[in-house]
Amino acid sequence: MMIIDVILIGLYLISMVWIGFYFKKKVQKTTDYYLAGRSLNSFVIMSTVCASIIGGGAMIGRGGVTYSQGAVAIMLGLPYLVGMYVFSAISGRIQEVGVLNNISSIPDLMEYRFGIKVKYITAFLIAFTMMATVGTQITATATLIKTIGGFSYEAGAWIAVIIFVAYTAVSGLFGVVYTDVAQFIILITFMYILLPTIALTKIGGFDTMIQLVPKQMLSIKPSAEIVGWIFTNLVFTLAGAEMWQRAFAAKSAKDAKRGMFLGNTVYAYTISITFIIGLSAYILLPNVVNDYGTADAAIPALVMELLPIGIRGLTMAALFSVLMSSADTYLLISVQTILGDLLKPLWPNIEDEKELFYSRVVTVLLGFGALIIALYIRQAYEALMFAWTFYAAALGLPCFAALYWKKATKEGITAGIITGFTTSIVWKVGGSPFGLGAALPGSILCGVALIVITYATYKEENPTPFPNLARQEKIECNE
Repeated sequence: MMIIDVILIGLYLISMVWIGFYFKKKVQKTTDYYLAGRSLNSFVIMSTVCASIIGGGAMIGRGGVTYSQGAVAIMLGLPYLVGMYVFSAISGRIQEVGVLNNISSIPDLMEYRFGIKVKYITAFLIAFTMMATVGTQITATATLIKTIGGFSYEAGAWIAVIIFVAYTAVSGLFGVVYTDVAQFIILITFMYILLPTIALTKIGGFDTMIQLVPKQMLSIKPSAEIVGWIFTNLVFTLAGAEMWQRAFAAKSAKDAKRGMFLGNTVYAYTISITFIIGLSAYILLPNVVNDYGTADAAIPALVMELLPIGIRGLTMAALFSVLMSSADTYLLISVQTILGDLLKPLWPNIEDEKELFYSRVVTVLLGFGALIIALYIRQAYEALMFAWTFYAAALGLPCFAALYWKKATKEGITAGIITGFTTSIVWKVGGSPFGLGAALPGSILCGVALIVITYATYKEENPTPFPNLARQEKIECNE
């Protein structure tokens, strides 16, 4: 890269860290650190949701799948899109439950309804999954830095961790969401408008691109592995701790629903554009795998080879924004889960100032834990599915039941979580029979166990506690 490109990337990274330090003054208590004081409006939620969804797996990983397999990559995005529209509809309820019942996380909700043991089981699963997902962002960032040149994969991974940890540790969710706003603007401008426009112009238009791509790459015949990934994406959205956090942090139910819906709608646009960019790389750069060692390098390589000086640096900064906006989100969720949900109950009288200090310490420690994962799993989408499979199978349906099903019992939820988790592990260890991913059989048996055990243990005279809702209180007042 030319020196001006490197300078632009450096200025971008410095500005993100500056935003984090700027918002440090707003963090006075742990509610500020984890939920930004429940102050997020619909525009901020839209920006942070979209920026968080478009992570290393969604762009770098799916771009690599498009480069190597073609149109089947679209199917990886559509289930998440559908699931997020469903989540948009329930996000207002999550916000109300959080405000009216002082609930700030999925483990909090599980404790409210089913007790401390279920909370701990849920928290352990979330902590591992979120830290592993941070690992996928480090994987993708290290690939990006290696593609730029001058650094090894390992050096790139270390650089990524230092950047991610710096502003997340300082300002918590305030820093995360407001860097996401800046990253969202840069991302859409350069990656999803400028890059595909230049690429299609270079090729000769969309019709020419379709003619140059082999027909088999335009057909959608997913492998059993892809089917497993699709189902994992769909179920994961019901229990995505990062989106629950955004809903809890909204200043109103209306802001939560509107922001989620708008952010997901922008994401729908990016699915098709990522497909165009991936195919453009296939046509213009046929030797990416030989040159860089992985198809995941397709989009970064396209930026390097296609764009002029200056614009290249700004677009590379947009690529960094893709990864940073997801990494900081999942890192913060991991910290909240480990410190707020697992350790704080053992230390109930801890002062808020000390908890904030330990939150920052744990942020640093978890960042380097994710680094270890990234050094061993170097394919972005493979790493993402590894992190999500067990989580989706164990918690997708139980989280939905905790929010909506009044009859759900502690025994039923526990049976569902354990069955889903165990089934997915056994399925994976057994070599994934029929080639299907572990999330599908895990979720099916999770649902069966949850329903059967709930009806076997439900007692009408002694139901589990159910959260208060604003609309329920209005009905009671009218009566």
